[in-house]
Amino acid sequence: MSPARGASRNGARTKVTVLVIAKEPMAGRVKTRLTPPYTPVEAAALAEAALTDTLHTVAGLPAHRRVLALDGRPGRWLPLGFEVIPQCRGGLDERLAHAFAHCQGPTLLLGMDTPQITPALLAPVLDPHGWTRRDAWFGPAADGGFWALGLSDPDPALLRGVPMSTATTGAVQRRRLVDAGLRVYDLPVLRDVDTARDALKVAAAAPGSRFARTLSRMPVRAGAR
Repeated sequence: MSPARGASRNGARTKVTVLVIAKEPMAGRVKTRLTPPYTPVEAAALAEAALTDTLHTVAGLPAHRRVLALDGRPGRWLPLGFEVIPQCRGGLDERLAHAFAHCQGPTLLLGMDTPQITPALLAPVLDPHGWTRRDAWFGPAADGGFWALGLSDPDPALLRGVPMSTATTGAVQRRRLVDAGLRVYDLPVLRDVDTARDALKVAAAAPGSRFARTLSRMPVRAGAR
């Protein structure tokens, strides 16, 4: 069997890019499904906390390169060490494809909706041998989407045309990888923060996170339990 696309032929250490796609956490533009029961300002605060948790986790990873594909402008929540590229226009599949097109070699895509991710959870992907006999890593989300996508060869065509934000998005995306002949390894299922109920469950799963602390300072609202 030939080496995986991300593996060096001479056994050299694989260098992984970590790519985060996010929106600037502005009231009325992010986490609109949290409103109600939370106000737009509260929803934006939760989005900022989730994004900050995610970026600080990525900042601590042994990545070769860290890229933020951003819709909006960077803020105080952005740690040092990230390259910032603007998102293109179009649907989410086009924006993901465009972000991958800015990367070379093994690349791991993450969103801003899973503040519960940890270095331990992502360690297999960042391991020097993590791409041996693997061409892709796939992190399914509880709502049917996906929270992580790693590609040894970040080909934008693997994402274009995949219907996003549906209950079958993850299944369709994973099938696209398999149909392309890639050897796919699955990461654990995680819950995205989309609804108020999601927010409570994610906070409970990551009690020491900025996200959990931010949520704990907000009044309990009807419909959030």
